Amino acid sequence: MKKRHLGDNGFDISEVGLGCWQIGGNWGNGIEKKQAFEILEEAINNGIDFFDTADVYGDGKSEKLIGEFLKTTKAKVRVATKFGRRSEVFPDNYTEEALRKHVDASRERLNIDCIDLLQLHCIPIEELQKGAIFDWLRMLKGEGKIAHFGASVESVEQGLICLEQEGMQSLQVIFNIFRQKLTKELLPQAYEKGVGIIVRLPLASGLLTGKFSENTQFHENDHRNFNKDGEAFNVGETFAGLPFETGVKLANELKTFCPDDLSMVEFSLRWILDHKEVTTIIPGASSSKHVSGNAKASLLPSLSNTLMNDLETYYRENVHDHIRGVY
Repeated sequence: MKKRHLGDNGFDISEVGLGCWQIGGNWGNGIEKKQAFEILEEAINNGIDFFDTADVYGDGKSEKLIGEFLKTTKAKVRVATKFGRRSEVFPDNYTEEALRKHVDASRERLNIDCIDLLQLHCIPIEELQKGAIFDWLRMLKGEGKIAHFGASVESVEQGLICLEQEGMQSLQVIFNIFRQKLTKELLPQAYEKGVGIIVRLPLASGLLTGKFSENTQFHENDHRNFNKDGEAFNVGETFAGLPFETGVKLANELKTFCPDDLSMVEFSLRWILDHKEVTTIIPGASSSKHVSGNAKASLLPSLSNTLMNDLETYYRENVHDHIRGVY
């Protein structure tokens, strides 16, 4: 597993990390503790040393499981968590007191004194514009409760606001073959400012595995069922904002671009890693098999410049106009 540096004055982490939303088990079929530990152990075995979670994943279950797991391993793992989407604060009740309360709760669940990276969790743009929350984050950093802070954002506009903040370590963004807008402005500016990029939804909620058909059904509690059109939260967080049937069609078309020696997963993840601005990708996993498969992307050769250019043209001419939601 290769490593990259997370922003200026940050730390080295594996190019492929682990998104731990699914470990929280509050959507889909759920994941029990034994299975969660198997996934986390497989990540370690494949050189993955960066776990991304949030206080709302399973109402704290994901953080708690990670905290319990870390007590069983000698491996050095960096853990990033998030604040800002709990019902007590979202969308308009952000205070220093609330931030401190929830950071302390995350530290307790993770069983750590200092959080490696605390990220704002897609909070409203109005709060980002006020700027006070960044002052509070800098205070927590000064007190040693968090080592670094960043922000998970939903749009280029939100990301650019965050880039103006002193001490911003990283941005977490939705970025994949189906969602390339960020290459024009946000990624270059982040790179210039020394801000790391963490990529979520690298496989567009599974569309880019190429395994779905228009008849694929998802569990009642799976966000790919209840949020497919943005009924619960930003539609961009599900299928990268594409209508499902359209996404299936586009994914099938992308198979013609995929080199014969790569799977669609490897192809899609390698495309992301071929952008120098990206520090790490955090695909989720519901099994240890998914973890090992995702990890392979780090050691694959880069895609050709011709193929990269062809994929940019394909996105611009066939995908962009279908993307919905804040972008």
